[in-house]
Amino acid sequence: MCQIRRTRSYFLRSRRIGVSQVQRGFTLIELLVVISVIGILAALLLPALAKAKGRAATASCMNNLKQLQTCFQMYTGDYDDMVPPNNSVYNLYTGQPLPGVPLNETWCPGNARADTNSESIKIGYLYTYNRSVDIYRCPADQAPVITLQGQILDIPRSRSYNMSQSINGLGGPNSKLWWIPTYQRSTQIRRPADIFVFLDVHENSIIDALFGIPWPGSGYPPQWWDVPGGRHGQGCVLSFADGHVEQWRWRVPKVYRYAGQGVPSDEMPDLERLQNAVRGNGS
Repeated sequence: MCQIRRTRSYFLRSRRIGVSQVQRGFTLIELLVVISVIGILAALLLPALAKAKGRAATASCMNNLKQLQTCFQMYTGDYDDMVPPNNSVYNLYTGQPLPGVPLNETWCPGNARADTNSESIKIGYLYTYNRSVDIYRCPADQAPVITLQGQILDIPRSRSYNMSQSINGLGGPNSKLWWIPTYQRSTQIRRPADIFVFLDVHENSIIDALFGIPWPGSGYPPQWWDVPGGRHGQGCVLSFADGHVEQWRWRVPKVYRYAGQGVPSDEMPDLERLQNAVRGNGS
């Protein structure tokens, strides 16, 4: 009997203690301390999370170009060493193809800025080697579609990449761009580890699928005919003729101002670096 009373007394005390603890809750000071700690942790973690997200986007972009480069090499294997035609050249001011350009014979036709779907990609010469349209778009490219009338649509673009003018870029004596030195066969590329094929293009510069740049020995003034991308840590991703992929960091942030914009002196190292990765006169 005595044991029962002690047990009952202990049970009642435990209940009173529990009720007292539940009713007490947090004080205002304790809540403020918790909120402050959460704020400090967020301030510490968010930059790290942003960097991790950026690295993930870069890795995904590099994988995209690796797959496109694989398609490129499979094409040359199927067509007796001929590299894919690179005939997608558009008027930068009207957004329309240049007259006489054979868009039915190119690695990827279409206006990357204005196309509202991926149908142009699907009729390109490389699509049959990899039927994923996702590999044509950089995951860090958040630019929306802009119609030829200037209307901004809530639709992501389908393509972020161009192929170098050096890679069968409307070259040859019967071409509208016959003066640009190009490679028609992969065996013509003497330094495949140094010649780029695909690259990430600035979202305000991209229209067609050919990346143009004054080549070494061209005599043209320092200009960006097309502006390379800068979405990856102030740099862009490029694939090369030997199959490897690199991320390049630019000395100067890339800003698109107008087609054919001049290159200031502090940006010249970036221009020259890219010029050294295309075919020049006599090479």
